[in-house]
This record gives sequence, C-alpha cells and structure tokens, in this order.
Amino acid sequence: MADLFDTIPPPPDAPGPAHRPLADRIRPRRLSDVIGQAHVLGPDGPLGAMLAAGSLSSLILWGPPGVGKTTIARLLADQTDRVFVQISAIFSGVPELRKLFEAAGLRHRQGRGTLLFVDEIHRFNKAQQDSFLPHMEDGTILLVGATTENPSFELNAALLSRAQVIVLNRLDLADLERLAQRAEQALGRPLPLTGPARDALLEMADGDGRAALNLIEQVMAWAVSAPLGPDELARRLMRRAAKYDKAGDEHYNLISALHKSVRGSDPDAALYWLARMLEGGEDPRYLARRITRMAIEDIGLADPAAQRHCLDAWALYERLGSPEGELALAQAVIYLALAPKSNAGYAAYKAARAEAKRTGSLSPPAHILNAPTALMKDQGYGAGYAYDHDAEDGFSGQNYFPEGMKRPVLYIPVERGFERELKKRLDWFVSQRARRGG
Repeated sequence: MADLFDTIPPPPDAPGPAHRPLADRIRPRRLSDVIGQAHVLGPDGPLGAMLAAGSLSSLILWGPPGVGKTTIARLLADQTDRVFVQISAIFSGVPELRKLFEAAGLRHRQGRGTLLFVDEIHRFNKAQQDSFLPHMEDGTILLVGATTENPSFELNAALLSRAQVIVLNRLDLADLERLAQRAEQALGRPLPLTGPARDALLEMADGDGRAALNLIEQVMAWAVSAPLGPDELARRLMRRAAKYDKAGDEHYNLISALHKSVRGSDPDAALYWLARMLEGGEDPRYLARRITRMAIEDIGLADPAAQRHCLDAWALYERLGSPEGELALAQAVIYLALAPKSNAGYAAYKAARAEAKRTGSLSPPAHILNAPTALMKDQGYGAGYAYDHDAEDGFSGQNYFPEGMKRPVLYIPVERGFERELKKRLDWFVSQRARRGG
C-alpha cells in the first residue's frame, strides 16, 4: 500500500520535500550578514573584539525575540571551528544535560570544541544552571545562552561571573527594510505592496525579524493583480499584539518610561507610555497606584493638590470601570506632568530614616516628655518646656532633637510651586531659632 501511494504525484502547487521557511532560506552565512547588531559584531563591539583576538568566552545573548540570537550562536561555532549543539531549556532536563556533557567531554579529549547553545536558558533552575559550571571551567563546552529576560534577575551569579552578557537590540524599521530587500532578492520578485503598505507591514513585525519574514512569506503567496495598499493589507493580515509581559522586563521598562516622562514634565510622552501599558493589558489599578506614587515622590509639596487629583482619578476609575475610567487616569498623568516638581519631601524622609538608623535609641530631650506621675516629674520630665502658643509669634525655638545630637538639616524645599511659600516659612523659623538661641 505504501508503494501505491508513493506513485501518486503531488498537486502541482504543493511544496516539495525541499521546501523550507523563508527565514531559514535566507539565514545569514557570515556574522557580517547579520542585520541590526553591528554594535556587538562590529570591530569595536565585544564579539568582534573577541573574535579578532581569538579568545571567545562563554556568552549570554539577551534580547527580544527575532533579533538573531540562534543565528549568531551558529555562526560563532562555525567561525571558531566548534561543534554546534542546540538545546532548549523548556524541553531539556538533567538526563539530557548529562548526555550532552559526556559527548562534549569525548570531543574535548579528541581535540574538538563544543559550542552549546541553550535557548531560553533562564528557564533552567539553579541546580541545572550550576551543572554547566565545571564544564565551562575545564573547557569542555563554550556556553552560549539565549534569553529574553533580564539575566540579572533570572540567572545565577556564579553562571553570570563566567559568561559575558551581550545585549542584542530589537530591529528598527531600517533593519527590517534591509531584511525585506534580502527576502525579495531570494524570492526573485518584489513585495506586491505600495510604499505605505510596505511600511505598515514592517511596523506589524514590531522589531522581530523572524515575524517580519513570516509576514513577507504570507504576502508573497497571495495572487494579486496590483500592489495592495495599507487598507487592503490590514484586511488580509492581523496586526501582531505588542510585546508586553505584565510580570517581566517590558512591564518594568514601560512603567519606568512613564514615571520618567512625568518627572521630565512631558505630558505627550507620559500619555504615550500610559497608552502602551493599557494596550498591553496592564491592570489600570496598578497604574492608578503608581501614578499616585509619582505625585508623592516627584511633586510632593510643590503642588499638594496633585496627590488629591490622583486619588480622585483612582476613585473615578473604580466607579466608572474601563474604558471610561481610564480617561481619569490619563488626565491625572497630564496634571502630574505639568505640575511643579519637587522631591524635597521624599529626600527629607529618606534622610530622616538614615538619621534614625544612625542614632539608634537616643531618648527625646526631657523637657518635651510628658510627666503624668510624681516620679517622672522628679526625674525632670517636662521641666522647662516652653508652650509655643504662649511664645512670641507662636514659636518658642526650643530644641526637639535628643540631647547631644547635632541638629541635622533634612527638609530643603525648592523654589518651585507651593514649596516656594514653604521655604519662606522655613527660613523664618530658622532665623528665629538662631535669634532665640534654639
């Protein structure tokens, strides 16, 4: 029966056994062909310098999907004449690693090196990561790990100390255009798209070269009589969801961008990063909390109303829900971005905590201690306390720090917003305290 089916010819348009995905067909054959990573592969880059010196070390390639991590690892093996072995941390465990180390050890004794490429290396647990260490140290393997997560958080310190972290960039539109031209050359025809549609296609890839090639392959398979425009392209292709991990690096990168845009008084940038997080599926309640924190940390007493504005926006979101409530958060972000900025209160609080830790358990001065019993009065509690309401201008100028402690200066208001007025008051109190010997 198998012989019978073997005699049936495939349909004329069916792909033959030699058919390979476009991404595999145009995979670079030299490191110089890799697009978008010249900062690490060029003569002045870390990998370029290592190869020129003939001293390649173990590496951790850190970057988003589709930027060439696997390709670079393969080409490094070729250029250094090592056997390339690839595994994925998702599918491999201790038994597989043991077999790999044994095979690599045999090659090592025979004078052949092994480049072990571990995809998603951050998914290995601590014990599995530690298993690489002796084989890296004795030269049995040259480890090249690939990860999309921050190695500082996901990889053991021992492993990181034996490998250099190489940061790979997402591809920009110019890089993706070069990739598209390379694909057109390989396929022997141009993309059936107008200029604006071509730009839209590359934007859909969102910096991922593999995704771009997959989209190009889809478009090239269409039978069209004329180049398609952006609207026709959008009807045929779904836009990729923006890369956003609510528990990973993108979460922290984007909230950092939002916070710094507010601090930098740029409402447009702040709104953009807020929108990016909401589009990525971030919980608006998390954003409401972080926005309120920005008001406390970066605006503080320069505009005391900012905190109230954030709390009101938070309450409005709870009342309205999505999507209407998100507008209240957007308005709070605009308000914060345009508010006068001061971190004087935040800095004073941190300085006070440091002073409290430094001075330990010093007691308050006796004159400000309550004396509810005769014994406490005999000990001098409350003796000499000056009631400020009875003093000139309602200010006694007494010392309220522990006896013998040098008076620190913690709160230093700025000359912005409402804090300008607070600075005037503080300066007056300082001058009166000096005049009255406090």
